[in-house]
Amino acid sequence: MNFQKRKNIILNLVEDLGEVNVRELAEQIGTSEITVRRDLVTLAADGLIYRTHGGAMKVELTKTPFDFKNKVAANIEAKDHICRLAAQEIADGDVIFMDCGSTVFRLCQFIKHKEIRVVTNSLPVIYELMGSGIKVNLAGGEIDKDRLAVHGKIAEEHIARYRANKAFIGVDGISAENGLSAHSELEAGITRAMAAHADVTYLLCDSSKIGKDKYLQFAPVTLVNVLITDKKTDQIPKLEKKGIRVLV
Repeated sequence: MNFQKRKNIILNLVEDLGEVNVRELAEQIGTSEITVRRDLVTLAADGLIYRTHGGAMKVELTKTPFDFKNKVAANIEAKDHICRLAAQEIADGDVIFMDCGSTVFRLCQFIKHKEIRVVTNSLPVIYELMGSGIKVNLAGGEIDKDRLAVHGKIAEEHIARYRANKAFIGVDGISAENGLSAHSELEAGITRAMAAHADVTYLLCDSSKIGKDKYLQFAPVTLVNVLITDKKTDQIPKLEKKGIRVLV
């Protein structure tokens, strides 16, 4: 296979997945890891990808702060599985809220073709959807430079002006006993605002966060109507008993 064909495969995989490693690329292309590494060096020199230790990443993801970039890159397969399920819940004509969670951000790639409106406090979500046909609405207020998001009372009041069919949110921890938890009061405020003004609230959460309690416990699990996750845990039956629909 010539370089041009390998280049197209690599760029398509990087675009779809956000980040890939050399071994995966070699298997997909049917060539050696040495050849893949050489191709990645060439593509990075042309500014088409960002070279990482062991692979490559979308250039767009490197424009976000390091912490957020790392969160987006972590557990990509699980996050994309969750977001594919979430995208199936969205219909043309819907108005949806999307918060600034790294898993919620991964939803963008699966909804660009839909005819919907998105209200969000996330700058990466805005950036990712700007080139699509989706109508986007950014909450106003002060920008959190670490999270690349808009937080605070003004942002919460902005969200409260709208009614959404569905809200897609993330949390730092969820347990049947202690509810939803976060590392920040600011993020908790946005989560509550979105859930309060949506007909259905979806929590996009990989299984590593289920059964975990973090710094701030800010709402009962009943704030959420649907939990979408990547695998079953012993907490799932407990959450279902509280009336939460679980998609795995």
